[in-house]
Amino acid sequence: MNRPASPLPASDAATDAATAAAVPKLSSFRRIVVKVGSALLVDSARGALRHAWLAALAEDVASLHREGKEVLVVSSGAIALGRNVLKLPKRPLKLEESQAAAAVGQIALARAWSEALAHEGVTAGQILITLGDTEERRRYLNARSTLAKLLDLKVVPVINENDTVATSEIRYGDNDRLAARVAGMASADLLVLLSDIDGLYTAPPNDDPNAAFIPLVPRISAEIEAMAGGTGTELSRGGMKTKIEAGKIATTAGAHMVIASGKGKNPIRAIAEGARCTWFLAPTNPVASRKRWIAGSLEPRGVLHLDAGAVAALRRGSSLLPAGVSRVEGEFQRGDAVVLRGPDGAEVGRGLVAYDHDYADRIRGRSSDEIATITGFEGRAAMVHRDDLVIATGG
Repeated sequence: MNRPASPLPASDAATDAATAAAVPKLSSFRRIVVKVGSALLVDSARGALRHAWLAALAEDVASLHREGKEVLVVSSGAIALGRNVLKLPKRPLKLEESQAAAAVGQIALARAWSEALAHEGVTAGQILITLGDTEERRRYLNARSTLAKLLDLKVVPVINENDTVATSEIRYGDNDRLAARVAGMASADLLVLLSDIDGLYTAPPNDDPNAAFIPLVPRISAEIEAMAGGTGTELSRGGMKTKIEAGKIATTAGAHMVIASGKGKNPIRAIAEGARCTWFLAPTNPVASRKRWIAGSLEPRGVLHLDAGAVAALRRGSSLLPAGVSRVEGEFQRGDAVVLRGPDGAEVGRGLVAYDHDYADRIRGRSSDEIATITGFEGRAAMVHRDDLVIATGG
């Protein structure tokens, strides 16, 4: 794919053409995370949900679903809805007030999404997570597995940060970063940030009439970060800064990102039809990015020694089953990285193990059907799932 040398606005026809050729097509993506902000979903003056807008967005989500795409939604709005129900003052809320508002508003928010998607024949599932769930490996693997199963069952997960158990200030823009983390966790190849602005400008357009629109960002450079600015109002530089931070998280994880206006109805359809927006390009795809993270960024905590049959199965693309493990070495916990070695001691690969070391040692060499009897609980069939596995070069 041809990419312009600079992210700055084009100044000649040739560069304009190159930029247009480099802009991705929405139809080319397989798994899409859509982030919706409170300002779009909730009428702040009335504290009420914008039902017609949500219904139109549900149409867009259902349309993607019918095209065979997997869609996840990260939705703000719980606090905004809850504070209206509780008649809380318009001033900035204290942490406990935000938590109370979230507890009340989350019920209304989940019902609204469920009803809007059900009207389009799509089933919604609610997931409340924290940023910590995306950082601690055991919780990360649990959340990732839940998302994968929901998508496998053709359910649209509707995700929000679990503000009711927040331990620090709930800040504007947190859900931009949360959406980027979800995109990485779910191995999504596109993150859509629906906003009150249609993309990135060289300066806040409300303040600077000469601000130029940037349609394509091949790489988030220091220059791009400077355009987002530092602190500011929610609707100008402060808000854009969190979106650039989200872009860094998403593109590093292998997902392209697009910032687009969500003010009108059917905003996703508008993107597909060429509406103005800013695309941020990922240098690699989600699978390659995740594999690189497993292979090079995690310190192994143990070793699984495999028999020849297991080695051959792994090289064919299979998961590692307990039956193929002959010996367990080290003290590791579920979600830790482990080295996989063949009968000759050579490294076959690395992966994230699905069991603590003591359980792994008890089920090694046994059939997956025996796991529940041995451990006392229904564990995962694979010791290391193929999605969490990297085969060594030359293996």
